[in-house]
Amino acid sequence: MLLHEGLTHIQSQIKPRLLFGESFALTEVTNCFIPQVMVIIRQDVKILMYPKNQLAVHCLLPHSCHVLQESLLSSASGYSNYRGILNWCVVMLVLSNARLFLENIIKYGILVDPIQVVSLFLKDPYSWPAGTISEMTGLILHMFNLTSLLIFPSATVLSVPSMTPVGGVLSLGVYTVLFLKLYSYQDTNRWCREIRQAKAKRLTRSYSCPSVAQSNGSAVHAHVTYPGNLTHRDMYYFVFAPTLCYQLNFPRSSRIRKRFLMRRLFEMWMVPTIQNSMKPFQVPNHLIWLIFFYWFFHSSMNFVAELLQFGDREFYKDWWNSETVTYFWANWNIPVHKWCLRHFYKPMLRKGINKFCAQTAVFLVSAFFHEYLVSVPLKMFRLWAFMGMMAQVPLAWFVSRFLNGNYGNAAVWISLIIGQPVAVLMYVHDYYVIHYGGTT
Repeated sequence: MLLHEGLTHIQSQIKPRLLFGESFALTEVTNCFIPQVMVIIRQDVKILMYPKNQLAVHCLLPHSCHVLQESLLSSASGYSNYRGILNWCVVMLVLSNARLFLENIIKYGILVDPIQVVSLFLKDPYSWPAGTISEMTGLILHMFNLTSLLIFPSATVLSVPSMTPVGGVLSLGVYTVLFLKLYSYQDTNRWCREIRQAKAKRLTRSYSCPSVAQSNGSAVHAHVTYPGNLTHRDMYYFVFAPTLCYQLNFPRSSRIRKRFLMRRLFEMWMVPTIQNSMKPFQVPNHLIWLIFFYWFFHSSMNFVAELLQFGDREFYKDWWNSETVTYFWANWNIPVHKWCLRHFYKPMLRKGINKFCAQTAVFLVSAFFHEYLVSVPLKMFRLWAFMGMMAQVPLAWFVSRFLNGNYGNAAVWISLIIGQPVAVLMYVHDYYVIHYGGTT
């Protein structure tokens, strides 16, 4: 408080004493070694404040008001903050288009009645898109959208230098899940459209995720038929639901169990804490993988399912008892397995492709996505994950042919304990050589 009053007093006292009556803010205050003497220093002024409010003002550079410097718009100045000019461009763009908009309204008037368009959509929301684009055009646009979901995120990860491998994996993982979901959404609705009669009666608008009606503590969910499921609410429910396979009517739980929800939330917080506490110790890679499996497939997915009242909680089966490699890959990740079985494996069988070729094609697609989620975030392409997944095909044949029972289960565990860490070690080695090899 005293220091503030002193500064105010100094400013009022020294202003008339400075050349040209220049006013300034006191920014630096230091205590002198002489008792009861305060030294206040600015760029060109030095003030000594003695007891009884006696001042001594010294202008260090009384005639210097210029320094050696470049204009801001010169390239040598190093100035790069042109945010205001960018805002000016945006404002001019908006104003110029607004002028054109007003001229068109004055000259031609309103050619489209927006109320009529909105009422048409509300009255018959299913027929107007079919009259706009053909089914083949829609399929082409859908394939373009799916392709962009894989290409644009990977191009962003590869082109942004500040993107870390962890951030890249998370980003590509989200877009890969969205890719699989949208593929299933289009495929399922296409099946429904094919089996629907050409001149079906107009259906009332309904929801696969309706507002919950409470009846004796249980939720009542309406049954939905195509095309009553084609709503934004239904689609967004599927996007956030813990599944990759779309269907018109998902099994729903009667209520949200708060205790179950809190337990899963506690596990989601505890498991990463336990995993981080193991960092100082030499923990096997497959043990970390097991902890991640429990955290993601049990705790996290059950938490999301409970929030959305999603009834199908079979996210995994007893893969730890696998006696064959094929059984392991079919049961440790049920959402991905159901998607591959429903949208890839069975359609190939219906086209006359034999089972072995179909299984090999499934492993080929899985190998592509494994390599996609590893190589792109690391910004290096070594194909270790791809070759590791394709090696599962001869390994599955060998285990199912020559090993049974406990021997087959032991072979599956050996492939997990040895195979996965070897692939991780290869990527770690190559990543270290590329980024840090030249500094040692």
